[in-house]
Amino acid sequence: MKQFFSMLVLSVAILITASPAYAQDEIKPDAFYRARVTKIVEEKQEDTLSIAQAAAFSQRLEIELVTGPNKGQMAEVAYGAFRENQKLKVGEQVVVIAPNGSDNKDQLYIFDRYRIQSLAIMAGIFFLLTIFLAGRRGATSLVGLAFSIAVLMGFIIPRILSGGNPLGVVLIGSVAIATVSIYIAHGFNRRTSVAVGGTLISICIAIGTSLLFVWMGKLFGFGSEETLYLQTAGIGNINLQGLLLGGIIIGALGVLDDITTAQAAAVAEIADANPALSPAELFRRGLSVGKEHITSLVNTLVLAYAGASFPALLLFVIYERPWWVVANTEVIAEEIVRTLVGSIALMCAVPITTAIAARVFGKNKR
Repeated sequence: MKQFFSMLVLSVAILITASPAYAQDEIKPDAFYRARVTKIVEEKQEDTLSIAQAAAFSQRLEIELVTGPNKGQMAEVAYGAFRENQKLKVGEQVVVIAPNGSDNKDQLYIFDRYRIQSLAIMAGIFFLLTIFLAGRRGATSLVGLAFSIAVLMGFIIPRILSGGNPLGVVLIGSVAIATVSIYIAHGFNRRTSVAVGGTLISICIAIGTSLLFVWMGKLFGFGSEETLYLQTAGIGNINLQGLLLGGIIIGALGVLDDITTAQAAAVAEIADANPALSPAELFRRGLSVGKEHITSLVNTLVLAYAGASFPALLLFVIYERPWWVVANTEVIAEEIVRTLVGSIALMCAVPITTAIAARVFGKNKR
């Protein structure tokens, strides 16, 4: 059995990493390089107010290119900041952009601060803490996480960009994540099989619910600036409504893994503690535990989606829009639908997974 699942993992991994090419306009892409601020040539405070209603600062900086064809050479660039704490200091590393891949260092301008080293340290702390606290299971969970990212970046995104139906692509990718990554993270055993079964059934419920709610809410996927950029990115027309549906499914999948594996483990532990319990009694006790999961996770979902749209909520309050006008806007309506679909999938996942687990681990099985 383990050999079978190992071959399944390998086969799916090979399949999803075969990324198709997608059409783009014949324009030479911008090039990005790292640079270090060596000198502040000029710095002044502008008289005009910025969009953020705060005094803007402008800097003229001398930078040394750390990467690229002009590595080691010096260049002067301009930089603007809305706040004083956003100003660049000598020694800071930045990302510079060369429009259309130009080799002319006089055309460079600052794109952003360089954060990859800091992010790598943060990720290292996360990895070490995961392995330290969870041991071997922590290590396998990281492998499962890597597989999920591989599915997302190597299969889902490339196929959507190549013209595939976003909902169909996400459905295939979600099934791969729900099966392979959960087995990798939690091991090849009956508990995991129960969790996978509950997750797959709940995904089907989430798909049906999202289709219904998006249709009822008259949502078309234009709830963010990013979708507008996609329309003008030169990669052809993307089904934005399908993209919205796919995003809802992926978001729901992220919490379904948690609830189904926890429910399967809870029922299994109850059965181990009292092997004489019948499937009906196991279901009753497991459902009691699951109700606590539902309560906490639904609240978590609401707060997570509210946090994602927090700037938009602040803007609506600033402009003193009525609450029903705020809720009626597509950007907020999309978040409401995401929360509702995810919550419904979670609530359904608990009794479904509990019923499967009770049938598998109960004593009086027929």
